[in-house]
Amino acid sequence: MNPFGSKILVVGLAKTGVACARFLAAKGAHVTVTDMRSEKELTEPLTELGHFNVSRELGRHDEATFLSSDLIVVSPGVPMDLPPLIAAQRAGVEIISEIELASRFIDVPLAAITGTNGKTTTTTILGAIFKHNGYHTFVGGNIGNPLIELAESHQIFDQVVAEISSFQLEWITSFRPTVAALLNLSEDHLDRYPDYQAYINAKLRIFENQTEDDFAVVNRDDPLVWQHARNLKATLFPFSRKIELDEGIFYKDSVITYRHNGHEECFPTAAIRLQGVHNQENIMAATACALLLGCRPDETYETILCFEALHHRMEFVREVNGVRYFEDSKATNVGSVEKAIESFTDITLIAGGKDKGGSYAPLAPLVQERVRHLILIGEAAGRMEEELGSLTDTRRAASLEDAVRMAAEITTTGGTVLMSPACSSFDMFRDYEERAQRFIAAVKAL
Repeated sequence: MNPFGSKILVVGLAKTGVACARFLAAKGAHVTVTDMRSEKELTEPLTELGHFNVSRELGRHDEATFLSSDLIVVSPGVPMDLPPLIAAQRAGVEIISEIELASRFIDVPLAAITGTNGKTTTTTILGAIFKHNGYHTFVGGNIGNPLIELAESHQIFDQVVAEISSFQLEWITSFRPTVAALLNLSEDHLDRYPDYQAYINAKLRIFENQTEDDFAVVNRDDPLVWQHARNLKATLFPFSRKIELDEGIFYKDSVITYRHNGHEECFPTAAIRLQGVHNQENIMAATACALLLGCRPDETYETILCFEALHHRMEFVREVNGVRYFEDSKATNVGSVEKAIESFTDITLIAGGKDKGGSYAPLAPLVQERVRHLILIGEAAGRMEEELGSLTDTRRAASLEDAVRMAAEITTTGGTVLMSPACSSFDMFRDYEERAQRFIAAVKAL
């Protein structure tokens, strides 16, 4: 692909859009950027583009510009049903995502990680394994730096690890990872997609352009993942916490075992710092990707042993009066909370926030079995109480701080207070990080 002289429209001026505009302008394209926000609201991104010859259409989207473009690059935050995009698509204008653009300029092995939950942890572990194995590694995508910054950097990398969201996969055409991992599937982003199947279909596009020379690392224990995995063109490499596999990677009797082409490697888990059943899956997925792409087992295991939890993902805060407090603010959907609850017993669960449209019913068996007290906050509290309230002692709190104080009063010694919301944070907080910090401060104030 040679962008020189082409009329290219970049839709959306968040971090990804700015990086794309900068890259394309440097390649000699005639770049226009468009965003519904005003110039005043976009001071920072526009400053980054100040040295480049880029046209601006701000506070609006002009359909004529969409229709007259040779190529449109769409930022992840822009929905597919945006009317000017639909018009351009009907007119035959090529529309791509940032990862599609970047992939056309990347010629080293790419490991791509997607799934409803665990993407960031798995991506970060895999990046650390590659680096410990001596590879010059770029880690980015949906976390850190956009993939296009790799193409822009002119540095030579040996490996690329990318966290990939469903939004980023919506406009791909040739994006092809050497190894692609699908960690799990559960209802999420139903405020963006018309239904659950549309969300699943977007996730599955990560495998769309793979061939039998590539690998698909998939969760054997997730019925939806496994159902769709068996139709893939790539070579399947499953991981499982429940089934011993002849080919794949699995957990049994406190050992993770990797089997591939008659070769076996064993990794005892007793000394691994990263705890929780969800992290067993993340570790297996990262290990599989690493070994399939040539990493050495010893260095891989050393990395796993030393790796600690990322912030806001099942993070231990402190113990007070024999009660342990865990902060899991990144758990913004039901699937993530399921894994969190599976990791403990005798739980006081603090949940709620901005409703994302999915059902809370999948939590019912675990709430009944493991949650002694359920404390609900935020906009979703009413619907969560309707679906789960009859299963255990359920209460409402006016704020997160009130919920922490209530939890401290009712949780007995040996119990666990877990803040794992199953909702986004925007009803009460700026983002999930502010929610996490408020929880941590409330616990430390006990």
